[in-house]
Amino acid sequence: MGFARGRRRVAMAVGALLGAGAVAVVVHRVLAPAEVDTPARAGYPAAVTPAIGVVGRLPVAPLIVDGRLRVYAATRQVYADQPADSRYRVTPYWSYRRWPAEVSGVVADGTTVVSRWSDGKLVALDARTGRVAWQADGPAPAEGWTARRTGAGAVWEPPGLFLARGADGRPGLVVSGPTGVGGFALADGRRLWSVDVDGGCRTDVGTTAAGQFVAVDRCAGPATVEFRDVATGTPTTRWQPPGATAELAVTPVGCVSHRSRCRGLRTTGPADGAGRGWLAGAGQPVAAPALDPAGSELDGERAVGVAVGVVTGRSARTGGELWRRDDLGPARIVAVQPGRVHLLTEANDLVTLDPSTGAERSRFPLNVGRDGIGWAPGLVYAGGGYLAMERLREPVDPDADDQRYFLMSEPVVLAAS
Repeated sequence: MGFARGRRRVAMAVGALLGAGAVAVVVHRVLAPAEVDTPARAGYPAAVTPAIGVVGRLPVAPLIVDGRLRVYAATRQVYADQPADSRYRVTPYWSYRRWPAEVSGVVADGTTVVSRWSDGKLVALDARTGRVAWQADGPAPAEGWTARRTGAGAVWEPPGLFLARGADGRPGLVVSGPTGVGGFALADGRRLWSVDVDGGCRTDVGTTAAGQFVAVDRCAGPATVEFRDVATGTPTTRWQPPGATAELAVTPVGCVSHRSRCRGLRTTGPADGAGRGWLAGAGQPVAAPALDPAGSELDGERAVGVAVGVVTGRSARTGGELWRRDDLGPARIVAVQPGRVHLLTEANDLVTLDPSTGAERSRFPLNVGRDGIGWAPGLVYAGGGYLAMERLREPVDPDADDQRYFLMSEPVVLAAS
């Protein structure tokens, strides 16, 4: 009896060890760091020429890539669908996941889609296939996923992630974090430069069309606007706009994409809220009085602004009027992309003008089906001839949960202008 009882105890111990081992294997498989790249199984789609007007509505915010794909972000995933003018979101064309890191931001240039993750990893995907083109270690962001349900904050306003072009025209990437800033070659992810910074007393502005990375530096003395060469990281200019104080704010204008490759800046201070506009070139910024009014935008060297229901195009350098429109009623500029300035009227009509002449390219209600126009605009994206906009429930409450904050389950409206 004692021998049998001993054998049972041994068997139970072995069983417990085997069970614990099995649990450990499962836990490891579930919790261990992992990445899953699911490439495209179909051929790269042809570019489309969408019909002017509302394309459809989506639950998440798209980036239009190469005129062929729409790229989205979720907490731990970057994925694409196609065609770009599909009325609804469809089965992913390709998908890339990582665990346990979270997506911080996503940008795209040509057929390269770069995602930044909470652990600082940069992952470039070939948009044509969804396969990983390169990976690099960059400065870690302050936080991981910070976007709301649509993901717009990650793909339309990616924190600390800026596209750039060097003086030689080569595409690059500037990545900023709380303790460092680095430059990377977009073609292969090669680190071009790196500097240590104190993010507590610096504010990123963006990159300029002249190949500089701009930040406001308050770390030693009065607030100063700092310019660095995007290819080398070398400081090129330190500039204090007239009347600059510690509360100096600098906003980029005339950008190709969010805060990237911008042609102008607007500086503001706390005294009276008045702003001053500037053209950003190779040296110190040059005054551009037509960009002084808040809400004015820039296309090339043409400034477009709205005042008392009148839309005007002016020379950014001289302020001389080039054209005017007084037939739109109350409207405001919501987005600009090269060759297009988008305005939203009081009735939520989307009006797109040619910024060089003021000629109307298109005008239509930004409405889908029976959704109606009783909503407020949220984040906006414009690129590749498309415009996408979040629609928010009125009155807008930024502190509300997503169900109350957004108009509906598919709050993003996509249009072609």
